Amino acid sequence: MTTIDAARQEQAKQYAQIRRRLWLVSNVLGGAYALTWIFSDWAINLRDWLSTISSHPWFTVAGFITIFGGMYAIATLPLTYYSGFFLPHHFDQSAQSFKDWIIDQLKGLAIGLPLGLLLLELLYLALRLTGDLWWLWAAGGMLIFSVILSNLAPVLIMPLFNKYVPLDDEHQDLANRLLKLAEKANTKVRGVFKFDLSRQTKSANAALTGIGNTRRIILGDTLINEFSADEIETILAHELGHHVHKDIPVMITFGTLSITLGLFLASLALNVAIGFFGFTGPADVAAMPALGLILGIYAVVTMPLENAVSRWRENMADDYALRSTGKQEAFASAFKRLANQNLGEVDPEKWVVFLFYSHPPLGKRIAKAENWK
Repeated sequence: MTTIDAARQEQAKQYAQIRRRLWLVSNVLGGAYALTWIFSDWAINLRDWLSTISSHPWFTVAGFITIFGGMYAIATLPLTYYSGFFLPHHFDQSAQSFKDWIIDQLKGLAIGLPLGLLLLELLYLALRLTGDLWWLWAAGGMLIFSVILSNLAPVLIMPLFNKYVPLDDEHQDLANRLLKLAEKANTKVRGVFKFDLSRQTKSANAALTGIGNTRRIILGDTLINEFSADEIETILAHELGHHVHKDIPVMITFGTLSITLGLFLASLALNVAIGFFGFTGPADVAAMPALGLILGIYAVVTMPLENAVSRWRENMADDYALRSTGKQEAFASAFKRLANQNLGEVDPEKWVVFLFYSHPPLGKRIAKAENWK
């Protein structure tokens, strides 16, 4: 019978505290960096210098974000190394060599930089062409981007970081059980795939990824190797619960509404910043640090609300998993095992849950399963 490891829980609390401090440091540094560019006239000077090379707005945006973002990335390299490599190794959560970690960072940069640049170019195109309604056009563009990325990520992006293969004959029974579970939930999937999560971490994970013709069940090898078939079934039933409750369109809709409100408020705040700092208008690329700071503050302020909505949907998915499988003991055992293996804090403080948790705390999920009737 699986039990919570008390020693691991002490480590989990330390790990969570350090990560929260790192989150705070990262946000403070980001805010201070943006403010420095705004108040020191660096942003205006960089815009003017780029304009001497080419007056084309697409070049100006690309040049500005490359220098502005590149300097920040270099300045925060120690923090990136500490949080992404040193800390997981210190708490025995990472299985990745430094070389492989660097390669994954470069892959992420090779994907994120072009995508981020494209989004910013389109944002500034909207700022130049649509006047005061730029925020509405930008929100619509983000919605389209989210849907496309959700569809393509499982087949184009995720395989760049891990190898995905259909479950072999050894695990065919598990695959059949999961496919039947998906059929019961009226979910069409392209199959059940295993991926080499152990190449990067000792944590276990599983997911239902993609939308439409790219939807598939994926299981980390760390999950397959350490969990029983019943435990894996309850974890996947939770993921299928999101489909049954239409959580993908629900969360995309909620996210779009939140982004739309944020962009509208940002348009108002940006107009104030234009007059105060002497920018030429909303489409002035020199105002990019101000726009980023405004949207960053909005994201932090609304984070508790977004997490509360997410916890609500996750709680519904837990109910579905318990109801559809009838295996409450396996469900409780699975989440105890996740707490031990993933170094998850079972009973965090209420304020921590309110601010940071997108899922119900593990302790509450385990108690729900143990008391399920």
